[in-house]
Amino acid sequence: MEFIAGVLNIAVFFLAVVAGILAISMLRHHRHPSLKTWSFLIIALALFSIEEILGVLKNFKIYYHPYLTHIIPTFILIMIIFAIFFKISNMNNEKEKVKPC
Repeated sequence: MEFIAGVLNIAVFFLAVVAGILAISMLRHHRHPSLKTWSFLIIALALFSIEEILGVLKNFKIYYHPYLTHIIPTFILIMIIFAIFFKISNMNNEKEKVKPC
C-alpha cells in the first residue's frame, strides 16, 4: 500500500510542477486589461502548485513547515477573492458603457 501512495505522490509532484510552469508562462504572455481577472487566478494556480509540492515533500519527510500549509491557502483565497471582485467591477463598467437608447 505504501508503494501505491508513493507513486501517487510522485505523480502529484510532477503534475504540480507542470501546472506551475504553465501558470508562470500564461502569466507572462497575457497583459490585456480585460484579462486582469485571469492574472489573479493564474497566481492562485501557481500558489496551489507550490502547496501541492510542499505536501509531497512532507509526505516523503523531506521538508515540513507547519505554517506554510496555512499561509499559502490563505493567499490562494485572497487571489480568488480579488479575481471575483475585479470581474464584478469589470461587468459593472461594461454595463455603464452600454446605455439603452
